[in-house]
This record gives sequence, C-alpha cells and structure tokens, in this order.
Amino acid sequence: VQLVESGGDLVQVGGSLRLSCAASGSRFSFSAMAWYRQAPGKQRELVAGINSGGSTNYTDPVKGRFTISRDNAKNTAYLQMTSLKPEDTAVYSCTMRILSANYWGQGTQVTVSS
Repeated sequence: VQLVESGGDLVQVGGSLRLSCAASGSRFSFSAMAWYRQAPGKQRELVAGINSGGSTNYTDPVKGRFTISRDNAKNTAYLQMTSLKPEDTAVYSCTMRILSANYWGQGTQVTVSS
C-alpha cells in the first residue's frame, strides 16, 4: 500500500485548504483512515479519523473547522480545513489501517501565516 498526500500550502489566517490522500491497492474501502499532524518541536497528534463505515472523530481543537471524508471509488481520503489558525501549521500525514497493519504517507506541509 502506498499513500500519497497532496494539497498542503501556505495560506493566510482564516483561509481554507483541502488535503487529499490517495491510496493504492484494492482494500481501501475496508480500511480506517486518519490524518495526523506534527508541528516543529511538538509531538505528532491525531487530527481526525474515519472508519470504513463513515463514522468520524476529531481532536477538540479542530472540531467545527475540519472535516474528514472519503471517496471509496477514488481510493482517496480528504481533510477539508477551514478557518485556519497559525497553530494549525504542521506537516499533515495520512494513515491507513487495515487488519493489524498501519501505513503512512510522506506528509504534506501546511503553513498558516498571520
């Protein structure tokens, strides 16, 4: 399985971005997907997750601003980010979990400028 993230960019405070995570293979629809982020000098944190049935969860700081979704026909997961804040600046990585295996993408940089 390979995961390729895209969509990271430099954006101003209050702006929006949509991150994409394209997965290879044929088991995407059976997997749980999640987005993590890691800011410089900080631990990596879970941002949002979506299971194979479409149930979602979010870390408190992004609730109401970020939306995770998936398109099984395209083998792609998304993270729609709105009302971005400087503290959202980080490398965002997607993960795919299926059975007992976890796969990671290479990450995409999101920078929110004030």
